[in-house]
Amino acid sequence: MGSVAVFHSVYGLRESVLRAAERLRHAGHDVVAPDLYGLPAADDLADGFALADKVGWAGIVERARDAVRTLPPEAVLMGFSMGVGVIEALLPERPRTAGVVMVSGAGAIDSVRPGLRAQLHVADPDAEFVPPAAVEKWTESMTRAEAVFEVYRYPGVGHLWVDEDLPDYDCPAAGRFWDRCAEFLRLS
Repeated sequence: MGSVAVFHSVYGLRESVLRAAERLRHAGHDVVAPDLYGLPAADDLADGFALADKVGWAGIVERARDAVRTLPPEAVLMGFSMGVGVIEALLPERPRTAGVVMVSGAGAIDSVRPGLRAQLHVADPDAEFVPPAAVEKWTESMTRAEAVFEVYRYPGVGHLWVDEDLPDYDCPAAGRFWDRCAEFLRLS
């Protein structure tokens, strides 16, 4: 199997992210799940944003960069919400990335090689964090780049529906996500 870097949400490196990394390891992948803050994780969203502000975007990206430095250049990048922004920052530096899995976050990625495999998983609707215009912009940028991508929408779930420790958690939708993710990684 391959290598995967998992980047956490604004909440920080929570137990749910560590369990996600362990799930991928159990499937045979070499996985890193760096602490992008170097601080205890937040219990609520406001505290998570305060942590991100304290560390600063440059510090967050540098911690991510350090974490992937020893991974093969083909490693898959997976991000949850804020972690999607980390992928966007690192991807131009990692042109041989085998694929990206973006969960609960979408943005226009300007530096994508043709044929890059990508998945976007978003709540539907998620007007506050991933409005339809962001999904449309992401889809347009992937189409222009000639990426091979899939967009999965999960109706009626909250923003971080895959995090079993948050109120947004939705077991059936999370199960569909993990099945789709497993197939994606199997082919990467």
